[in-house]
Amino acid sequence: MTIRKILNNNAVIVWDEDEEKIAIGSGIGFNKQKHDVVNPRKIEKLFVLKENEPLQQLLLRIPEKHFIVSEDIINHAEQQLKTDLSDHVLIQLADHISFAIEREQNGIQLQNALLREIKVLYRQEFKIGLWALQHIETEIGIEMPVDEAAFIALYLHTMKIGGGDIHETVRQTTIVQNMVQEIRNCLNVVIDETDIAYERLVTHLQFALTRAKDQNSHVMDEDMFNMIRQKYDAAYQCAMHVAEETEKTHGISLPEEELGYITLHIERLRTH
Repeated sequence: MTIRKILNNNAVIVWDEDEEKIAIGSGIGFNKQKHDVVNPRKIEKLFVLKENEPLQQLLLRIPEKHFIVSEDIINHAEQQLKTDLSDHVLIQLADHISFAIEREQNGIQLQNALLREIKVLYRQEFKIGLWALQHIETEIGIEMPVDEAAFIALYLHTMKIGGGDIHETVRQTTIVQNMVQEIRNCLNVVIDETDIAYERLVTHLQFALTRAKDQNSHVMDEDMFNMIRQKYDAAYQCAMHVAEETEKTHGISLPEEELGYITLHIERLRTH
């Protein structure tokens, strides 16, 4: 495997098995020249070039430090999550982090409207995101807002095996946020986001949306459902309102049984 082009100290284009590939590894291009042989033990990731032209452009465009920091974050995430992430996360995360650093240097900060929900729904990924912010500050000297930890958490979640599409993840998280806001409105209360009742509500709403999508609802005894509906009428009316707004706005129909469980979560919030 020989070098055809050096992109930076940690990435080179090589000729391997009659194909051009991008080889990535710590120091793989350091003090190397065209036609030099690559030590296979230094290769951490290998991409077929014709399938990953965006990666080549990215490596040429972003500062090498940003790329290295992104690799560090991914390695830390894989250790913490105890799973391999999709190779494509390197491209997407490095591009996002480099652009975020550039914005921060220019005094531009983007708020993450889903910050509260991401902290609850993707707790482990968000914790890694906070670690990433500290690592960026240590390595590059840029202090990033906590909103960036939430953005990083979304990338990490969707790049896990079975994590799903990032656009669908953002959509579902946005719907959960809308549902919580409707509950705030109909209860006319300030919800303590550090309260375990809030966390349980947000988590349940996410699973409720997934079950509705898969047409797989909780099975609640009819007598139990009727008892809940009568005993917690105010919470049930709120749950009904949330379900109606969700169907009207997002086209998602929550089964009546699901409203029984949502009612219980709303009642906990209402009486706290």
